[in-house]
Formats: sequence, structure tokens, C-alpha cells
Amino acid sequence: MSERLNKTHEVIFNAFNELLKKKCYHQIKVQEIIEAAEVSRTTFYQHFQWKDDLLKEFAMNLFDHVFDGVSSKMIKCDHKFPAEKNSATIITHLLYHLRDNHKKILELLTCDKCQIFLQFFKQYLNDLLPKYMTIKPQKNIPEDFIINHISGSFINMVQWWLKNDLKQSPEELTNYFEVVINPILSQK
Repeated sequence: MSERLNKTHEVIFNAFNELLKKKCYHQIKVQEIIEAAEVSRTTFYQHFQWKDDLLKEFAMNLFDHVFDGVSSKMIKCDHKFPAEKNSATIITHLLYHLRDNHKKILELLTCDKCQIFLQFFKQYLNDLLPKYMTIKPQKNIPEDFIINHISGSFINMVQWWLKNDLKQSPEELTNYFEVVINPILSQK
């Protein structure tokens, strides 16, 4: 993409992000995004076929940011973690990022189009989990089924946490989650 197209894309994306801070996704009209971005309708549709495509990219960018911290640079995070990367540190790290971005995430988890957001959330988790968790072989149960189950459980936990006003610390929530998933994990 050319620099001009990149800049226009970013302007549309930022306008959408600002609108999300003020109203629910389902209340935002494409026309409002166009006006806030100060672009034409044609320009908008050159970048995004539908408003849902914009939501999809928003979700991907948010989780690229969150999951990018789960890398070799993890220790540079604002949160104090041991140097080793095990399931507890990874989960806690993710929960801190989710907590820091909870207003955006809460809106996207409760909006009428949250399935798109949840789909990407789950895919990121499905891709991430095998890197940091070893699944104990279970008789006649495929590993990808177990990973999918753990990802779904994590998402449900985050939704529960958000609905309960983030009362638990990320460390407490990690402990809850580990108690539930430890029977199917091996130590890496």
C-alpha cells in the first residue's frame, strides 16, 4: 500500500476508534465514520468493504498489540514477571493488557457484532496457547479440540471478569483459570 493510502487508512481507522469511545458499535453509521475521517464514501469503500471489515481490523490491531507483548520482549512490560515464560506468566500478562484496554474490549464483547471480535480473539488464543502450554494427551480427544476448549474458557473468563467490574486482580484470575485447566496441562 502506498504511503498516501496508508495515511488514509489510518485516518479512517482512527476516526472509527474515536467514535467507539463515544458510542456502541451498532450505533455507529458508516456516514459518521466518513464525516469524522473527512473522507469520501468512495474512499471509505476503497479501504473497507463493510463496517464489519473495519471492526475486524480494529480487533486484529488490538490483539496484535496485546499479544505482541507475549514475545521475547515480554520482560520489558510494565508489569513485573519472572523471566521464565510459563502459562501463568503468559495468562497474567494477557490479563493486564486486557484490563488496560477493558473499555474497548467491553464494548466489543457486548455489542451486537461481538462474534467477529470473539472469532479473532479465539483464533489468536488458539495460535498462542500451543507455544506456551503443553497439553497432556487425552484418550480419543484431539489436541486442537482441547486448545479450542481452553481458548473458549479463557474468553468466557474475561467476559465474566468484565461483567464483574474487574474486581479480581490479573494474578487472582490467573489462579482461578489455572485451577481449571491444570489437569490437562503438562509442564513445559
